Amino acid sequence: MAEPVAVHVIDDDEVIREMLLALLGAAGHRVHAYESAQAFLERLPALSSGCVITDVQMPDITGIELLRRMQARLAEFPIIVLTGNADVPLAVEALKSGAADFIEKPFESVTVLKAVGSAVERLSRTSEQESRHTDYAQRIAGLTARERDVLRGLVAGSSNKTIARELDISPRTVENYRANVMVKMQASSLSELVRMALLTEGLA
Repeated sequence: MAEPVAVHVIDDDEVIREMLLALLGAAGHRVHAYESAQAFLERLPALSSGCVITDVQMPDITGIELLRRMQARLAEFPIIVLTGNADVPLAVEALKSGAADFIEKPFESVTVLKAVGSAVERLSRTSEQESRHTDYAQRIAGLTARERDVLRGLVAGSSNKTIARELDISPRTVENYRANVMVKMQASSLSELVRMALLTEGLA
């Protein structure tokens, strides 16, 4: 049997580290924990590919900065970002920087396990990337002009109120368009929707 893919947990909060170590270890993953991004980067040259879970708000090297430093190796180390609040612009910045996903704290075990499972699968799915691009572009092509306008606003990290003001429509109308976009794009979450849009140039 092949050795399980390693999961590297980076968080300056010891409670969160221990929680994730226990959760992922019980699920059969090989787990390594680091109290800082610097500690992980020091070990990186000796590591084989694996999934990374990092907190976004850390002293010295933040999760966003880690993503930037890991740009050349994100295909080998898909990174999941933990954020302490529903900060959509920050989450969008993480996705634009190459994050595989973002998870809001407090998180549920199933959410973490699903995200890690998806990230591990990404390590062996690169050959399917082109077909995904085509699929997402076709879904975007099926949106109305106004729905694409709303999607652009979401990708930019704008709030519903900001999008409504820019498009001169009500926030409620934006919510309706956003719901339609989620259905047409077959996205189960905001992070998935933004990732779909970022993977295609269909919004140009």
